[in-house]
Amino acid sequence: MTDVEIAVEAARAAATVLLELRAGGLTGRELGDAGDAAAQRAIAAVLAQRCPEDAVFSEEAADDARRLTAERVWIVDPLDGTREYGEPGRGDWAVHVALWAGGDLAAAAVALPGVGEVLVTDPPPAVPDVQGRRPRIAVSRSRPPAVATAAADAVGGELVPMGSAGYKVTAVVRGEADAYVHAGGQYQWDSAAPVAIALAAGLHASRLDGSPLRYNEPDPWLPDLLVCRPELSSALLAAVG
Repeated sequence: MTDVEIAVEAARAAATVLLELRAGGLTGRELGDAGDAAAQRAIAAVLAQRCPEDAVFSEEAADDARRLTAERVWIVDPLDGTREYGEPGRGDWAVHVALWAGGDLAAAAVALPGVGEVLVTDPPPAVPDVQGRRPRIAVSRSRPPAVATAAADAVGGELVPMGSAGYKVTAVVRGEADAYVHAGGQYQWDSAAPVAIALAAGLHASRLDGSPLRYNEPDPWLPDLLVCRPELSSALLAAVG
């Protein structure tokens, strides 16, 4: 079984339990908490069965320092976009499963259960041609950062509110958006899997200063990131870097 197949199995297992829970009677914060826990159990079970020697670095588990010396580390966000998941009818949430190996992201799957898709690094998704429209900059639904406004101004674009971080990155991959600019900080699990897929698809992904995104770092915090179509990267980096 390949690493991508393992990532898909884990992401689908989480997606299944999340959709089952969502079809029940829970809503809001109660549903989100139950979903976080159930998705974590589902992913952990798959990884324990398929690759028990690997380390796991997850939002919903205690950080194990052994990951810093491990050769293979799964970086997991069992439910990215807990708030959106808790709102009936919203599809902008995701499940992230990425493998870090040899110092870099090596394989990943992102499940988008709300829209019925799973994106993977191999084969990478084909980014749609979106010529003929204004660039769309994905931003937070409630707190669009000033840096996103600067980015939109630099390319004559428009701001498009969306839910979870992972959904925003995959929106660029899927052609729903053209860039995602974030300056408010996130954790590494918020972007590892979707960034791996974006890079595999040929998109630009970096820090706002243009430096590479680093994962499985001792500090789980990742201060900022830019994911965009390659043709927009120079203008966006000049505006936000």
